[in-house]
Amino acid sequence: MGQFDKDKQAIVECARWLSEHGYFGCVRGSGGNISVKLNTQLMMAITPSRLPYQEMTLDDICVVDDQLTTIEGRLTPSLEVNMHLSVYKNRPDVHAVIHTHSVFAGTLSIINKPIPALFDEITFEIGAGVDVVPYAISGSLDLAQNVVSKLDNKCYCYILQNHGAISLGKDLDQAWKNAELLEKVAQIYYYAAATGNKITTLPQDAIEQIY
Repeated sequence: MGQFDKDKQAIVECARWLSEHGYFGCVRGSGGNISVKLNTQLMMAITPSRLPYQEMTLDDICVVDDQLTTIEGRLTPSLEVNMHLSVYKNRPDVHAVIHTHSVFAGTLSIINKPIPALFDEITFEIGAGVDVVPYAISGSLDLAQNVVSKLDNKCYCYILQNHGAISLGKDLDQAWKNAELLEKVAQIYYYAAATGNKITTLPQDAIEQIY
């Protein structure tokens, strides 16, 4: 049993579930990525690049340090490894990051639509709203910097313009739950907007009490 095998196996299980439920764009694809922070030195376990999740095993998960040097793993770490590292450097409360290509969050990403506070449940878990991170090319340092520019609001989910979404958590279970909650609220918000009726948001004093 390797030092990080428990975290690696948790990533594999999460990745397969998210893939099977459509969070990575298509079941046979390799879009999106997942990481877990392993220690205070910013070492992390992260999914590899371009490997379908249905084929992924514990041994395929990469471990890299804060200089992005590979410590464990025979495959190339995810293209978005810089984005994950940037989140960990700037949000000490975050110990897991999930990047998804889900349908409804993706829909809002191409109409550049942030999600306001709509439900107590979502606000308790995610925060006062889901901001849109400005577009930059996948895997670029610009994208990582654009994500960092939004992290001060202390929320746990963000939409990536013309790309997808990221969900954060104090551990992998929380990030996983937040990814589900984000897609749920994105779907409801899309359907509500499609009616053409006025959308009611939570009152500001309620948001301040919850968040």
